[in-house]
Amino acid sequence: MYLEYKDKQLQSFLRLTDQIDLITENRVIKKGMNHLFWNQSDQTILLRVNGFPVSLLPNHITTATELQEVIVLFWQKGLITLSFNREFYCLRDHEEEVSCNGIIFYGTKEIPLIQLSEPETVKMQSLFLVFEEEFDTQDTVQGEMLQMLLTRMIIKCTRLAKEQLAMQPTSSGSSDLVRAYTLLVDKHFKTVKNVSAYADMLNKSPKTLANSFSQHSDKSPLRIIHERLIAEAKRILLKTDKTAKETAYELGFDDASAFNKLFKKISGLSPMEYKQMQKVQD
Repeated sequence: MYLEYKDKQLQSFLRLTDQIDLITENRVIKKGMNHLFWNQSDQTILLRVNGFPVSLLPNHITTATELQEVIVLFWQKGLITLSFNREFYCLRDHEEEVSCNGIIFYGTKEIPLIQLSEPETVKMQSLFLVFEEEFDTQDTVQGEMLQMLLTRMIIKCTRLAKEQLAMQPTSSGSSDLVRAYTLLVDKHFKTVKNVSAYADMLNKSPKTLANSFSQHSDKSPLRIIHERLIAEAKRILLKTDKTAKETAYELGFDDASAFNKLFKKISGLSPMEYKQMQKVQD
């Protein structure tokens, strides 16, 4: 099984597969995607997440974030992997517990290991079957349906995690600083557009932020702000009838020309060129 959903306009991506060899390079899953791993086999599967060994027992689920490198040391047929990028799920409004910064991704000091009871296994299997059916249903609401199913799955895993795991989040590490910064950008990107302001919110220096990003991300703190702005701009341009100027003002730009310049720098096209190109593709 190898199922994908892509929205080229919004650059969103979701994948469901049990063919782990197709998504690894020399057994490594690169950073940049969020993952949910479910061991449906009858043997223990061995992973290494950011250098930490993980023994995934049968009928256990674990997760990895976009900041973590996953190495698959040993697996059996039956390792189900659900992967998605920020554009597919993380840029949308969710309750904090079930967001990309929520409990099953950043809620514990240790790598989360969630055990499924027999009744929960049956429920999870049913949900995955609905996922598979929806991947085959290619219509105008497919993306929204898949997002709803992913939200439902994350909610189910979050409830189990709250029952089973010690919720002891830590914010002392540099990867946690990157996560906290990204979360703040998601909340304030329309009104706050400079790195130093976010550094102040986190009681850190801009240099400390830059060092953290150099260790855990291939992007700079400023690039995170810019990409978040342009991701939202694309959504507005595609889903509404607003002009580039109206979009600029909605995103907090006093100068529409500055918005146009940033949009072209990030996407390679002006806002209206982008909108017209998508209309032609449709």
